[in-house]
Amino acid sequence: MRKGPLSRGASSKRRRTVVVTGASGGVGRATAVAFAARGARVALLARGREGLTAAADDVRRAGGEALVVSVDMADAKAVEDAAQQVVDTFGHIDVWVNNAFSGVFAPFPEITPDEFRRVTEVTYLGCVFGTRAALRHMLPRDRGTIVQVGSALAYRGIPLQSAYCGAKHAIQGFNESLRCELLHEGSGVRTTMVQLPGLNTPQFDWVLNRMPGRPRPVPPVYQPEVAARAIVHAASHARRREYWVGGSTAATLLANAVAPGVLDRYLARTGFAAQQDDRRGGRDDPEGGQHGGPANLWAPADGPHGRDFGAHGRFDDEAVSHSPQGWVSRNRTRVGAGALAAAGLGALVTAGLRRGRNRPTAP
Repeated sequence: MRKGPLSRGASSKRRRTVVVTGASGGVGRATAVAFAARGARVALLARGREGLTAAADDVRRAGGEALVVSVDMADAKAVEDAAQQVVDTFGHIDVWVNNAFSGVFAPFPEITPDEFRRVTEVTYLGCVFGTRAALRHMLPRDRGTIVQVGSALAYRGIPLQSAYCGAKHAIQGFNESLRCELLHEGSGVRTTMVQLPGLNTPQFDWVLNRMPGRPRPVPPVYQPEVAARAIVHAASHARRREYWVGGSTAATLLANAVAPGVLDRYLARTGFAAQQDDRRGGRDDPEGGQHGGPANLWAPADGPHGRDFGAHGRFDDEAVSHSPQGWVSRNRTRVGAGALAAAGLGALVTAGLRRGRNRPTAP
């Protein structure tokens, strides 16, 4: 069997074909650019035309090739057709990143059944349909990597985001099931998941919102490039089942594993205020987004405005560009080896000091 790009040298890795869903803005946009900076051919999947066009320009400026495919990830047939278009253009798919999502910021009773269904279809079923389309082309080649973009909310639900949290929990369970099946078959196709923290992305200006204030990420806030670096790393190191990004993600998941009831009460007290700006601008109309246009739940946020939102949101002043915890997660083996070496050196020093203390003195 002819060796594919994932199994050859560094020069071949630069020519990988990567599909990124939700690529018109936010984490998807930053991820597409990060792959392009490594010379990848990047297929950009999303609904918004303006954002996709601008994202393609970013990819080319970063050194990659770009293919724009406008698609609604909730449409299974359209997703299959999009994957086929990528293969027809680039020959194969090496990496598929499931990142597309939508959400509603509101107490659960204020979310209509249609809105809840739409969030589930885009966020969860979009991931399922994307994974199915990727596997259709990866399994016959017995190689490829699927990266599911998750969240700390895949394990720990928070108030005001019941639809999104439910969808991310569903992705977590789906991915675990799929991973077991691939391992059972001895497949060369890998799947992994990257759990993200609060990020400075444009989503908080285009989601459907029924809170009094404008939606915001729970601090600390990280730049989308922090997530992109983790996703690119995960695509090349997919034997790891999961990556955590950000100290807040690690703290949340560990606290939820140890004391979920305590975390319930803490989030009941703090979770409402932490997800809203004090500034005015909340309470959308049922169909409306933050700027008077349609919320991206139903239509691309850039459609009627002709606006490119880019990768960053409005929180640049507080967002951080690096995550020490993310570096540790990506370099776990190296950190473990360093810790063992330090422990061994400490043991040798301690033993030497003890021998010195116990050595008989000269008469």
